[in-house]
Amino acid sequence: MSLPADVRADADAGAGAGAGTGVRPGARLTAARQRLAPVFAHIAQTAVSHELEGTRPFAETRALAEAGFGALRLPVEAGGGGLGVAEFFELLVELAAADPNQPQLWRNHIAFVEDRLAGGSERDREWLVRIADGAVIGGAWSETGTTSILGDTRLERVDGRLLLNGTKYYSTGSIYADRVGVLALAEDGELRIALIDARSEGLELVDDWTGFGQRATGSGTTRLRDVVVAEDAVLDFTDRFVSQEAVFQLVLVAALAGVARAARVDAVESVLARARSYPHALAERPRDDAQVQQVVGRIAAHAAVAEASVARGAHALDAVVAAVAGAESVAPAAAGARDGEVETAARSAAIAVYEAQVAVAEAALQASTLLFDALGSSGVQRSAALDRHWRNARTLTSHNPRIYKERVIGDFYLNGADPLSIYSQAPRDAATNEDPE
Repeated sequence: MSLPADVRADADAGAGAGAGTGVRPGARLTAARQRLAPVFAHIAQTAVSHELEGTRPFAETRALAEAGFGALRLPVEAGGGGLGVAEFFELLVELAAADPNQPQLWRNHIAFVEDRLAGGSERDREWLVRIADGAVIGGAWSETGTTSILGDTRLERVDGRLLLNGTKYYSTGSIYADRVGVLALAEDGELRIALIDARSEGLELVDDWTGFGQRATGSGTTRLRDVVVAEDAVLDFTDRFVSQEAVFQLVLVAALAGVARAARVDAVESVLARARSYPHALAERPRDDAQVQQVVGRIAAHAAVAEASVARGAHALDAVVAAVAGAESVAPAAAGARDGEVETAARSAAIAVYEAQVAVAEAALQASTLLFDALGSSGVQRSAALDRHWRNARTLTSHNPRIYKERVIGDFYLNGADPLSIYSQAPRDAATNEDPE
């Protein structure tokens, strides 16, 4: 399937908007929104058909890449959109409202970009060049049957070649990607991320995710049989943005916020389309019924809470980015103090994101349920696919159960516990079965 020519042309026409012009950050967000608007609109139009027919948004995902979505966080001088974290997540919620599958399938790519931006090495810059050119990065980290995400996947040198062997699950977005980042144990006992071409011989990407929601994320199985890895395509697992885990989580939270917004939009449109009401109704037209108005108002409030929570978490991550940049720019004598500032900012960001996770999960689940209180029997017709909002919200919430983050938040406020402590351990040791993707 390909995008309509007018949609692709509109996106291409604005691809360089704001690039290299020294425009204010707000203007860059406006330019990016205008450039992506036709693509987002098309994604919204096709989301229901993909849901009902079981097809996949390959063309839509490629159109996003070609319109520069994957490079929005890169500096303008590096060929990107020059957006801050909060600006980027504002657009991510808009994309999620069109189709919440999209933010999740881009999740590994988004975190990979933050890692490379924080790194600053020559190799990091080389990968950012690929991102600027439109490359999409998928991920294959998790394995089943263990309390950690690492299992039996190995990166070994055989006859002078680096080879990958193993099986991964929950490989979100990899069926759409150009490169797949695979977490593996190297011969020296250290963890590596091996970035392999998605068309590599011996690589099999299976779209076998069977969840009742988020069906189009490509969160399936990755099988690796003697896959050759380029020498310059291996990264140390420790070369990560200090708040990488919070980035991963906030992407899911943004997807949930998009579900809440979509529920509000569908509630309004569906109520306005209703021509008759119930005998007990307070008005002849549903749109004039005070009780229906109240339901729509509650849905809108849940959506507002969700979006505000995402924005708060994203601003906290912007503070981490600024702290990291400051730590890299100071003299060695001041490095210790600046490192302390980074750690403090990272802890604050983790709590802000976890609070958002709890609040937005509730908001999205409530909004996607209340939707049906404002509608008649037509609201449950399969052709409307309105049930997808709740199924998607429930699935997103299940990826990383909120009960654990509620406890972490409480322990932080009551006892000053470090919310990052569990992630200070290596994945092969830490119980990171929550968030299996």
